[in-house]
Amino acid sequence: MSCLKIEVEDFVATVTLANPPVNSASVDMMLELTAAFDAFNENADVRAVLLTAEGKTFCAGADLKNRPGPDAPLGTAFGRQRMAREMSWSMVECSKPIVVAVNGAALGAGLGIVASCDIIVASEQAVFGLPEIDVGLAGGAKHALRFIPHSLARRMVLTGWRVPAQELYRRGLIEAALPHDEFLDYARGIAKEIASKSPVAVAAAKDSLNVIDNLSLRDGYRYEQGNTYKLSKSEDAKEAVRAFIEKRPPVFQGR
Repeated sequence: MSCLKIEVEDFVATVTLANPPVNSASVDMMLELTAAFDAFNENADVRAVLLTAEGKTFCAGADLKNRPGPDAPLGTAFGRQRMAREMSWSMVECSKPIVVAVNGAALGAGLGIVASCDIIVASEQAVFGLPEIDVGLAGGAKHALRFIPHSLARRMVLTGWRVPAQELYRRGLIEAALPHDEFLDYARGIAKEIASKSPVAVAAAKDSLNVIDNLSLRDGYRYEQGNTYKLSKSEDAKEAVRAFIEKRPPVFQGR
């Protein structure tokens, strides 16, 4: 049985984690997520992704019940770690922006999934945590540090504190923390707005945002200027100018 549900409508792919009871990051779910986001890169019907989950939990973390035991073939544990890394990178490197709507607890590997998305919206019922310290393990602090600052990330890692969504919003670390009956529609609205833009411009913008993260101001801006120049030659850019002059909404073709 699949661990995901995927629907595409109005250029938005809605991906729903469906691995009950707590949407744990099993091997099957990691492989399915990787395949799904790899496929979105080449799917012209998808311009943005909305990621959410069924049930009361977004993702409770790694599937501890199925961790490789002492009798597992050599290399099994390292292979599983590689799967987790590649799952995250398939999301980070996906050319289609990902809006995540966090419905409940996002813990451990679940927090890593959230951190690999572009825009984070949460229900007020959601909590975020790295509880590995409580089971004698080390968690993915590097993922957390993509959107959580130094002191808070260390508190989460060293104490296992599960931070309420409202606290992350108060600190300006997530886009919204809304009542449970509102958060999903709000996240979907953002995804639809992204999908209404030029696909080539959106892909270039996400590429720039990923690359400049690790560059100096001079090199980062130079990289962005290069993408801007390439975009100026696209059909979508020409259509945007025509639409502005003709005072009508642009019709983007993604080329």
